[in-house]
Amino acid sequence: MKLHRTCDGMQRRDMLKAGVLSIGGLTLGNYMQMAGAGQIQAGRADRAIFIELPGGPSHLDTFDMKPDAASEFRGSFNPIATNVPGIQISEHLPKLASVADKFAILRGVSHTLAAHRLGREYVNTGSKPIPALEYPGYGSVLAKEQPSENDIPSLVAVPKAGQGAGFLGIRYAALETNSSPNYGEPFSVRGISLGGGIGIDEVQRRQGLLKKLDRRFAELEKNDQLLEGLDKFGDQAYSMITSARARQAFDISKEPESFSKQFGEESFGQSCMLALRLVESGVRLVSVQLGGWDTHTDNFSKLKNTNLPRLDAGLSGLLTGLEQRGLLETTAVFVTGEFGRTPKINSRSAEGGRDHYPRCMFMLMAGGAVRGGQVIGESDDHAAGPRHEGISPDDVAASFYHNLGIDPAMEYDTSTGRPITLVRDGGIIDELFS
Repeated sequence: MKLHRTCDGMQRRDMLKAGVLSIGGLTLGNYMQMAGAGQIQAGRADRAIFIELPGGPSHLDTFDMKPDAASEFRGSFNPIATNVPGIQISEHLPKLASVADKFAILRGVSHTLAAHRLGREYVNTGSKPIPALEYPGYGSVLAKEQPSENDIPSLVAVPKAGQGAGFLGIRYAALETNSSPNYGEPFSVRGISLGGGIGIDEVQRRQGLLKKLDRRFAELEKNDQLLEGLDKFGDQAYSMITSARARQAFDISKEPESFSKQFGEESFGQSCMLALRLVESGVRLVSVQLGGWDTHTDNFSKLKNTNLPRLDAGLSGLLTGLEQRGLLETTAVFVTGEFGRTPKINSRSAEGGRDHYPRCMFMLMAGGAVRGGQVIGESDDHAAGPRHEGISPDDVAASFYHNLGIDPAMEYDTSTGRPITLVRDGGIIDELFS
């Protein structure tokens, strides 16, 4: 899968302080009252798939269309009906339209961070970035609270992790595949599949030498948190190298064509199928990236010809496949970019484009206790902002954690003893689970 660099540099860490629009959500007190009255279902997912759309997809051309707006806002795409009466999405997402009963659409999600890096950190953690602290991504939290068995990784990122382990430390970092699978081919991950003719005996011999070196270093660095984290990470990597279960989980070629073809032949769809295999094998969270959404120019041709067909095939295949395998009720699915795109089309190219716009965006959630086939939230006539009270990334993060049985208000202590709330400002969105 191609890694897409956004207009301001995907790897650049913007450390400027920025404000955030604090909106919406259910207070913890209200939530506890409703939960006690049986009005909210308990979270029952024990694994998750987090799909990130780096670059920021246009909400107006996907899941929050405004067909009655003037042409400079609505663009050239038309809405189509889904299999849920009253819900419409883009005509270029026909497969997702046919499975709309399996996911919930969140509209009018809003924040104020228009830089790619800051926006990504926000939606990957549920807490507004601050210069003095890096929050952990969802998978790192799940790896700490509900770790997998030793011979299978707790957290896998295909191909890269959008967010690190933050203050939790490197021991809870993701195993990154650094590449994406191709249709009909075995998928080899460095550190999982054995390449270059290296056998298990040779790996064991080298591991013994490494342990001797590690003990010597440990004598010098007994209190070093990084060394401890690397040691834990290395032990798990070795366990996975020698685990037949882990190697088989990564081998997508074992899937019958009747199953794999519903994901399409693009690498994103195959990555979604890999994610399904991994959570089925015991991985707690798999993150998958589909980039290329930074459409300042040629917005409509890029979406129509490339991004939307890929998303349509891969995500619909994932939701259908999870249901077919009996995994949808135990797998929380979360789909998001870092922000939306400007309601008004710019003139940077012949067909125009859309620029960064965090005040209004969409997110998708499915699986576990989430009730599919509904739209939560609403944007105004031009999708320029929430029509009423908006939804914050904090609210969505709190709801995602709740769906996984994790208290979003729990506290961790950093290495310096500083108490940190997992999701500082979010409230659980009760409509998702009612």
